[in-house]
Amino acid sequence: MNQMRMEGLGARHEGAVIDPRDRPEPVASSGAREPIGVILDIGGAGSRIALDIEKLVQLSGDADPSVAISGQVGSQVKVRVGNGWLLASVRNQQQDHSVTGGIRADVDFLGEGEEERLTGRIYGFRRGVTAYPIPGAPVYPATSQDLQQIYASDGRASIAVGKVFPTRDIRAGLYIDALLGKHFALLGSTGTGKSTSAALILHRICEHAPEGHIIMVDPHGEYAAAFRNTGVILDVSNLQMPYWLMNFEEHCEILLTSRGDDRQLDSEVLSRALLEARSRNRLADQLGKITVDSPIPYLLSDLSSVLNNAMGKLDKGHSSAPYLRIRNRLDELKSDPRYQFMFSGMLVGDTMVDFIGKLFRLPSRGRPISIIDVSGVPTEITSTVVAVLSRLVFDFAVWAREETTRPILLVCEEAHRYVPNEKNADGSSVGRILSRIAKEGRKYGVSLGLITQRPSDLAEGVLSQCGTILSMRLNNERDQAFVRAAMPEGARGFLDAIPALRNRECIICGEGTAIPMRVRFDDLEEYKRPASADPSFTELWSQSGGEEEMVARTVQRWRAQGR
Repeated sequence: MNQMRMEGLGARHEGAVIDPRDRPEPVASSGAREPIGVILDIGGAGSRIALDIEKLVQLSGDADPSVAISGQVGSQVKVRVGNGWLLASVRNQQQDHSVTGGIRADVDFLGEGEEERLTGRIYGFRRGVTAYPIPGAPVYPATSQDLQQIYASDGRASIAVGKVFPTRDIRAGLYIDALLGKHFALLGSTGTGKSTSAALILHRICEHAPEGHIIMVDPHGEYAAAFRNTGVILDVSNLQMPYWLMNFEEHCEILLTSRGDDRQLDSEVLSRALLEARSRNRLADQLGKITVDSPIPYLLSDLSSVLNNAMGKLDKGHSSAPYLRIRNRLDELKSDPRYQFMFSGMLVGDTMVDFIGKLFRLPSRGRPISIIDVSGVPTEITSTVVAVLSRLVFDFAVWAREETTRPILLVCEEAHRYVPNEKNADGSSVGRILSRIAKEGRKYGVSLGLITQRPSDLAEGVLSQCGTILSMRLNNERDQAFVRAAMPEGARGFLDAIPALRNRECIICGEGTAIPMRVRFDDLEEYKRPASADPSFTELWSQSGGEEEMVARTVQRWRAQGR
């Protein structure tokens, strides 16, 4: 009979576990002041508790949505310790008839705060635990008023990006300095609203800091539509990136086509030729000693001339093949219109100051973000172009340390393409420079924002360098395991919800937020959204007319290799 009663209550309880936003307006109760369970045992980072199934069922109709889901996975509970409260997150549940109440659960400690005498609410919340409860201590539901105090800004600059689940009015804030100072990563499978959420966060940052300095690498040309009014859009038509800004490694990636022993020989030839070509500029005389990596302008014709002269020498010690390979590749780049944004003869002037000012938004003039649309860049050099831009950010920050610091945020969409793991690594320089920024960037005021749908394809260690992780729904188990390994212990209860998140919902944890939280992102105005919406097959396939003209225009752009 007793077991039947338990099973019946368990069924009622299971039926009560629904999203509070879909629930009809409930009737208020005073059950929030009564314990819902007790502590069974204590560990350093968490505890095991027993929950009373009958009380949880009673509270499921409470008007306070935080109280209504008390005891559910991902919900918060509190335990009185001395004159304060210890806040914990429920990680899992298991029906257990051997414990009082019928449910056993594991919780992770989030932090502690003082108790407000008149209301019993938590205030002065802080991370970490200094005093632990003892077994047998009562466990209470955390109320929306508690969460209001916990999530309230403590005076630090913050941006609001949505509402905290399951509340209806508590704003989810991100601390800007902590978010950017220790890097962040936005993760989510295709179709979860990742691009729109990224645009929302960047719009909020731009609104808070209109004199900021943000660079976003956009591989698909999605974000131009979102930031046309608040940023500067740079693509192959107006980027005008000087080829001589490349260091020697980047020159090798573009100019050398050989492999094995031939590549080693070609790189030696290119190194000598490039240094001599740079030395012909009068800046080299003013600076004295320069290296093959020095960003000194040189003429492409000078580089060809140096190669021709060296090739004609009788004492060169090897055949003319390396010189011919490099010279032919150079001629190919100069004549190919796809490379004009980089290898134009007009880019030989010393425009480094102007280019960096335009790229880094120095000064911002109320447009703090540069969208670098690399969708029109030839595929074979896309990684090198991103490597040059990323290295310029890092090198500028290193050499500007004696000046007033101008922190720069570098955001990489489709980050797994540029910082791949060892299995997918192709040896390109972009992975090395972005990994270095992840490890050392914050020392120089460079912040890294990674956006990806495949976190498991990222280089090992890079995600762990991100102080704040925003994870939307991830469908792949390998990706989920990768994120689980990178998230802090206190967020484990939230991690189980990652496969079940709705579109534009997110788990946020790390330095950028007070405690781990589940967030529903705000809706973004249409004109601020990226052009990443999925096409409607049923709608577009029901239309007709103008197909011939559309095909003709497409072929014209295709042949001209431009937009």
